Amino acid sequence: MDVRVKFLGAAGSVTGSRYLVDAGDFRFLFDCGLFQGLKDLRLRNWDEFPVDPSTIQCVVISHAHIDHIGYLPKLVKEGFSGPIYCTHPTADLMEILLLDSAKLQEEEALFAEKKGYSKHEHPKPLYTEEDVKRVFPLLKSYGYNEHIWIHDTIEIMYHDAGHLLGSAITEVFISGDSQKKKLVFSGDIGRYTSAMLHPPTAIEQADVLFVESTYGNKENTYDDPTDDFVRIVNETIHRGGVLLIPAFAVGRTQGILYYMRQLMKEDKIPDVPVYIDSPMAISSTYLFFKHPKFLKESFNLEEFAREAETNMVVFVRSNEHSKSLNEIKKNAIIISSSGMLTGGRILHHLYHRLRRKEDTVLIAGFQAEGTRGRRLLDGEKTIKIFGEQVPVNCKLEYISSMSGHADKGELFRWLGNFKDKPKVTFTIHGESPGIDEYANTIRKELGWNVVVPEYLESFDLFKGI
Repeated sequence: MDVRVKFLGAAGSVTGSRYLVDAGDFRFLFDCGLFQGLKDLRLRNWDEFPVDPSTIQCVVISHAHIDHIGYLPKLVKEGFSGPIYCTHPTADLMEILLLDSAKLQEEEALFAEKKGYSKHEHPKPLYTEEDVKRVFPLLKSYGYNEHIWIHDTIEIMYHDAGHLLGSAITEVFISGDSQKKKLVFSGDIGRYTSAMLHPPTAIEQADVLFVESTYGNKENTYDDPTDDFVRIVNETIHRGGVLLIPAFAVGRTQGILYYMRQLMKEDKIPDVPVYIDSPMAISSTYLFFKHPKFLKESFNLEEFAREAETNMVVFVRSNEHSKSLNEIKKNAIIISSSGMLTGGRILHHLYHRLRRKEDTVLIAGFQAEGTRGRRLLDGEKTIKIFGEQVPVNCKLEYISSMSGHADKGELFRWLGNFKDKPKVTFTIHGESPGIDEYANTIRKELGWNVVVPEYLESFDLFKGI
């Protein structure tokens, strides 16, 4: 059976998830993400795609984060016209996130031209909203545990990954003349402790496993963030400041909102306005009500719906309202995207809040190398925003337990479900040196054959199997 994989992204990095699978006469791409973070990585988005997009017959998507879907409009623009498979919530989220991605890129290009900090006289966005709209007719969505035939000899099945609304672990069954093999793509594995989402589904067998490595070498034991939120909010309000929380629009924002409303109801933090300043987060919140079957049965969706927008929770929809929040000097919480501070409304909030010693910026979750979020956590004294170095005078806080990624212990818990060793396991979606440590630990503790692939490296998957 001739099946090859080429690693077009998220190999040695945590962004740009793209894996090209050639199975005989059928070629498909698993995930189609945008590179983020370090400039050298972001420049790959502008490179010519390593293969002719028109030769790819379909794309299989794990979940709706931009580092897994953000390149789709460019792929379609360059000639891809096949079906794009995903879960029902992922299809809905994709429309929201891709339109937002295009809008941010168009705005950034215009701003760069206006301010003159681009090396190009007339900088262009990677793609436009019109390019994004050409993606939507190609979407084919399904639920978990459905048999989905993407080719006469290839079947896929989605299982709950517990990472994001609609996120999936994907089984890929490939039938040859005399045998059948199974690839498993973990996607991003979620936590076993999420208040909203199910724990990741146990998978018991794979011939070839592609497993994420974001926290593969780090113990990020779940600690109830309640005490941290209580301390951080109360200290900020007592100091006469504003708490600014950069948060991913999908999942993280809803989780933080849930905790804030609970703590206010219990009188553990003061009743101050909580501004949800992200149109994408607002739209995404309503999708939680549309897809209740993808949430934990124990999660009280009706109560969450009642609390979603009250006199103390304000959905900020317009740019004018967003900018007016900069005039607030105390007694407020602002939750805005993007979560890694790479773009969006969070930037103008940071531009004003980083300078103020009374204010607090709370980072809640993983920050990729090269992002403003990582630079803040690394202790840099100034952060470049809108072409200007902004001093970091505010109080900086970090809560790791809000991350949607499984830590080392949870990843090994998930790996422990396999009854037999995969013939080969590829560690992907992680940074060095952590990804190498993770691979070595899998070899040592489980005795598995593990490969750490490099960018653009290719492998014959079933040679010798």
